[in-house]
Amino acid sequence: MASLSIIYALSDSIGETAEMVARATASQFDSNEIDIIRIPYINSIDQIAETVTEAAKHTCIICHTLVSPHLREALLEYASKHNIVTVDIMGPMIKAVQKLSSKEPKLKPGLIHKLDQEYFKRVEAVEFAVKYDDGKNPWGLLKADIVLIGVSRTSKTPLSMYLAHKKLKVANVPLVPEVPPPEELFSVPPEKIVGLVIDQFKLNEIRAERLKTLGLAPNASYANLDRITEEMEYAKKIIRKLGCQVVDVSNKAIEETANKILEISSKNRK
Repeated sequence: MASLSIIYALSDSIGETAEMVARATASQFDSNEIDIIRIPYINSIDQIAETVTEAAKHTCIICHTLVSPHLREALLEYASKHNIVTVDIMGPMIKAVQKLSSKEPKLKPGLIHKLDQEYFKRVEAVEFAVKYDDGKNPWGLLKADIVLIGVSRTSKTPLSMYLAHKKLKVANVPLVPEVPPPEELFSVPPEKIVGLVIDQFKLNEIRAERLKTLGLAPNASYANLDRITEEMEYAKKIIRKLGCQVVDVSNKAIEETANKILEISSKNRK
């Protein structure tokens, strides 16, 4: 191994993959004798030429994750002139998947990191929905993209989670006559609030079924029609006071209601 001193890790993106492979390889040998130099964001043939000219001064190999065809060709050409071995990390895999799928690759650098950003936005939104579910912490209302309000069993929590997977930060607040809504709710712009309403007879069915699954009597006050009517009147009063949008969730699937809320959110952003 004394003859190998440097692994150059080249990329037209940030170069993490190339460096990771280089370090994983070096770990199989005496890695203290191997330097790894990452050179990211290569976007021109001039950079290729300069890098290879510098590399030629040392005993080295070059590994890369260049996806641009003309940059890969340039690297092969310049490296060949200097008798430098190159290792194409992504090329064989891209060709294999291309053959398997019969589809053309995008060949755009940095796509994995764009995907990562989308993933982390989704995770952040899900964590937000969990943290600010069911009025747990009113401070979250002012940070939310959308605030859902409604009586119990109007699908506030499942809607919050569904919308979180669309990368929206959603908080929700239950409306109960005996418990005044948090003051912070009245500081949220009305266009960010969606009031969920439901037919009282449908809600009666849903709550009665919920009580059965819990092993409780279906005629408890939670499912009492008079109680439900009282709750719905209270909720509508709060909704009118806030001046927010209203969505009727009666006989609607979560996806259908969520799409309606997404439409409202999209119009508000415009």
